[in-house]
Amino acid sequence: MRKRIGILTYRGEAGFTEPGFLRRLVKEGQGLGAEVFLFGPQDVRYSERRIRGYVPAESGWRSGWYDWPDIVIDRYRYYPVPKHRLYLPFRQQNWFRYANSRFTNKFRVHQVLSQDPALVRWLPQTLPYSRENLSQLLREHRILYLKPTNGTGGRSILRVERLRDGYRLYGRTKQQAKSTEKLLSKTVLCKRLEHWMEKEKSGNEQFFLQQGLDLELVRERVVDARLLAQKDGTGQWRLTGMGLRIGSPRSSTSNLHGGGKALPAASFLKERFGEREATRIILECKELALRTVARIEEHFGQMIEFGFDLGIDAKGRVWIIEMNPKPGRDIFRQLGQNIRYRQAIRRPLEYALYLLENEQEKQEGDLLG
Repeated sequence: MRKRIGILTYRGEAGFTEPGFLRRLVKEGQGLGAEVFLFGPQDVRYSERRIRGYVPAESGWRSGWYDWPDIVIDRYRYYPVPKHRLYLPFRQQNWFRYANSRFTNKFRVHQVLSQDPALVRWLPQTLPYSRENLSQLLREHRILYLKPTNGTGGRSILRVERLRDGYRLYGRTKQQAKSTEKLLSKTVLCKRLEHWMEKEKSGNEQFFLQQGLDLELVRERVVDARLLAQKDGTGQWRLTGMGLRIGSPRSSTSNLHGGGKALPAASFLKERFGEREATRIILECKELALRTVARIEEHFGQMIEFGFDLGIDAKGRVWIIEMNPKPGRDIFRQLGQNIRYRQAIRRPLEYALYLLENEQEKQEGDLLG
């Protein structure tokens, strides 16, 4: 019997977010012999044990009624704003078997990781926003970042640079509009940051401060690494791929949809640091990814994949900037790595099928025993 996989995601009046990726996800699942469909929280009829699901049509999407899924992959990218208010109470119900557990916000992740002595060396200094913490970090670091706890895609982040005669800010709003300004005093700076937070926050979202890193491996451009770790069809964590992102000039972040550009990791790092050091950096990135996912699962439960944003500073030191449990894969497509891009789409589906096969084998073993 075909296994039925539901993909939980946001569906609004304008349709699905990331429709191109979701179309490929459904089609890859079908290619693996599974019945796969998309749905949002509003599509579930619990009392009837059925779901209005969506699959790609020649143009747009085709909907229909589906039986209860055997397993659900949670791909819902949560933002704490009114249109997403259905998600949290829905996800807290034990209606489905999920392939991936719920996660948490970026600051809470930092707190969990910072309690592990093996991971501390990769973490930049990070504190909740307050005027006192701002003063402390500005004394210790020339650059720092103001970040929202639930932000994504580089939105609502401000880079604060301490100058001899004041402070310079670079940032992008929720609408991806760039913002640049110079301020002359710390008092004015505090007021500006607090105004930014009030304007940019979603709901009761909080902001935190993070040590700035010297990531200008290219003059006046931020460079960081995106590494994708995923579970495969045997239930093991694998490193699907790694690439570098170079931000647009004077941008506060390197995000691709904010104007960034993808580069192959090995060749760039070899040119910048030499072959031996480049090999060491890549191996360290892989090591920290595998150590980190193990720690995260200990604390938050079973996960399926993570996209790591890693900083590599001018001295070749590696840092964890943040990690995302529902990552994009576009960096591989931009690099022309089409086989890797397809693998990155298939692996969550292969893992979901692995969980179901394992469960079936266990049930059959229990019956025989």
